[in-house]
Amino acid sequence: MLNGNPQLWMTPKRLLGVSVLVALITIGLKTLAWWLTDSVGLLSDAMESLVNLASAVFGLVMVTVAEQPPDEDHPYGHHKAEYFSSGFEGILIIVAALAIVWAAGHRVFDPQPLEQVGWGLALSVGSSALNGLLAWVMFGAAKAHRSLALEADARHLVTDVWTSVGVVIGIALVSVTGWLWLDAVVAIGVALNILKEGAHLVWQSSQGLMDEAVEADVQQDIQQVLARFVYTLEGREVIRFDHVATRKAGQRRYVDMHMHMPSDWSLGQAAQLRGQVERALMAAVPGLRATIQLLPRDVEAHFDDPKDPA
Repeated sequence: MLNGNPQLWMTPKRLLGVSVLVALITIGLKTLAWWLTDSVGLLSDAMESLVNLASAVFGLVMVTVAEQPPDEDHPYGHHKAEYFSSGFEGILIIVAALAIVWAAGHRVFDPQPLEQVGWGLALSVGSSALNGLLAWVMFGAAKAHRSLALEADARHLVTDVWTSVGVVIGIALVSVTGWLWLDAVVAIGVALNILKEGAHLVWQSSQGLMDEAVEADVQQDIQQVLARFVYTLEGREVIRFDHVATRKAGQRRYVDMHMHMPSDWSLGQAAQLRGQVERALMAAVPGLRATIQLLPRDVEAHFDDPKDPA
């Protein structure tokens, strides 16, 4: 912790570095569990941890890129790099799920006996507890830093935990019932579950790359701030805002708008009010960048006019 604030230490880059280390540990534990038991369910669990490692490494690279300041080729910064991390992680989850289905498919019709089940389950549960703790920490940090890369990695770790839970249940059922094919069936069921999570991450990253609007609660905060500056005289709005548009770019939030004011105001008066609005917006939404175009009260923009034919 730095200066008594744990959030200053739990930066996206540091947490993803921890995620890489945890992935290496869980790969070792789960591979050993599979080797001891010859369970296809535990094999699927180990394969999921390999994906965790690749995802954490790629996420660390993308977060490093996202932290780079604006340059001549990227004047708006590199914040969207985090969306590539989320999309890549989603694709890896989908690939891992399909690999698990392939590995488990033939075991449904050719089940194999399990060995040293106790040690295998102990190793699997221990590694899952480690992943679950890290995911819990990462979810909190992802919210604080508005980091999609951290959120994606945390979601992936949660799917790993659910994978392990399913595998443990499957092995326990095999031990109780003697039905060896249950091991493979549970592995396939777990794969279908994490396939859904992978598709969700790919969709989420695609929306970010398409300049999706900011969250509903952030939009509400923006509207509440603007409402404080609206001024009406004799039934007419003297100060008003329109064409308010928002978008997300990684950890950044952006809002563009027009601010209408009396045409007889001086440029200094208009600029002073704009500065007040910008400061109020940034105080209400940390990390927000506002672009405000000044217009006379009776002048309208032509964004909604029909486009000229191509």
